[in-house]
Amino acid sequence: MPTYVYKFVDSGETIEVQQAFTDDALTEVAHPSDGKMRPVKKVFQPVGITFKGGGFYKTDSKGGSSATTPPGPSSSSSSSESSAASAPAPAPAAAPAPSTSA
Repeated sequence: MPTYVYKFVDSGETIEVQQAFTDDALTEVAHPSDGKMRPVKKVFQPVGITFKGGGFYKTDSKGGSSATTPPGPSSSSSSSESSAASAPAPAPAAAPAPSTSA
């Protein structure tokens, strides 16, 4: 069962309550110190996310066999030739624009 955090409206104290997903949010809870019913509000907290594994690649969302293979050097001897051929050529140096003064 998940644990929810509630805050007492009058004192600002917080308590944790275990509830099922199907249970309605509480509006009143007995205060632990005196047992009197007091109004409460549910406190929303950020969800913790844990990323596990070697990494995430833009190909992970696509279908096919290449989606499970992370990018990296291949074991074939032509990999250095193909990577050099696919590398972008350096951009030519731009010549300064001629100034037109009249």
